[in-house]
Amino acid sequence: MVHIKLDHVFYLCTFFSAAYGLEITSTGTTSIEKASGESVKLDCQFTLASEDSGPLDIEWSLQPSDNQKEEIVVILYSGDRAYEHYYPPLNGRVHFNSADPKSGDASINLLRVEAKDTGTYQCKVKKAPGIRSRKILLTVMVRPSKPRCSIEGSAQVGSEVMLKCKSTDGTSPLQYIWEKTNGNKLLPASAVLDPVGGTISIRNATEAVSGMYRCTAKNRVGTDECVLEVNITPSPNTAGVIAGSVICVLLILLLIALLLFCCCRAQHRKKYEKEISYEIREDVPPPKSRVSTARSFTSVGSQRSSLGSMSPSNLHEYSKPQYDKIPADEYERPPSHAPLPLSHAPSRMAASNLSRMGAVPVMIPAQNRDGSIV
Repeated sequence: MVHIKLDHVFYLCTFFSAAYGLEITSTGTTSIEKASGESVKLDCQFTLASEDSGPLDIEWSLQPSDNQKEEIVVILYSGDRAYEHYYPPLNGRVHFNSADPKSGDASINLLRVEAKDTGTYQCKVKKAPGIRSRKILLTVMVRPSKPRCSIEGSAQVGSEVMLKCKSTDGTSPLQYIWEKTNGNKLLPASAVLDPVGGTISIRNATEAVSGMYRCTAKNRVGTDECVLEVNITPSPNTAGVIAGSVICVLLILLLIALLLFCCCRAQHRKKYEKEISYEIREDVPPPKSRVSTARSFTSVGSQRSSLGSMSPSNLHEYSKPQYDKIPADEYERPPSHAPLPLSHAPSRMAASNLSRMGAVPVMIPAQNRDGSIV
């Protein structure tokens, strides 16, 4: 019942305002588009008649997109005073255009508008018994951000190249325009443009495609652009590249094999030298005295000279020890001295004394003067 009564009151006020002369005189556009960051004036001019004698009230409200929700008061003028802090998102950014709105100017100014300020604003002027209203649709659009230009695909002769242009921010609809800025300034004949996606595809690219390209992103409230340099190069010699790669791989494998061979050979040689050193150490006899060594050498020489005249008949005598038949002159004498006379020759040494001196007993067969074994 309350809503019905308010509606009746609204229609009655509208009827009486038509009769008594309160009018909204603004005839400008009721749909405004602005870029974010700009300022906008929402126009609402009115006239009063002498019959309109009640208090003047001016109210600006933001209409909800959902009819089930209530409208939001943005700014109010009542009792010769302006109230500008009804809507927190617009605090400090909304003001009446006139310092004295009752003079007939109920317009307001919105400063540094943002995308969230988009909506339908209603100006309502009331002066009993008359009432009038006017709605204005404000659309706040975001300018395109600086687009990013890039190239996709192999930039070689005969390949397919795609040029891309994309803005990360901006109110739709966005449109992208490509153009070549050098040479004949004409896009290649094989180019396929996508103004919505911001791409240009070039099939079977040639060196003539090379050059500077500019992409412009725009919407109804602004533009921005980027520049891209395209350089199409000849295709490389694929066969030569493959052959070179194979040769490099083979050389690397050969080098690895050579290194392994050298390492194995060095290890084998080291092992062999180590084994030889062990065998030498095991075969070395204990050191002998100087006298025994000389005696052995003299005895071996005498034995070799006498073995040649040995006969089977006197082998039994050779097997007997003949220590008493060793001549005294077989002992070592200094090479620098002359042979001693027989009168001064040392006497024969007993076998026990020779053994004590470290000499090795050697059996020498007896010989006669003609050299035959006795």
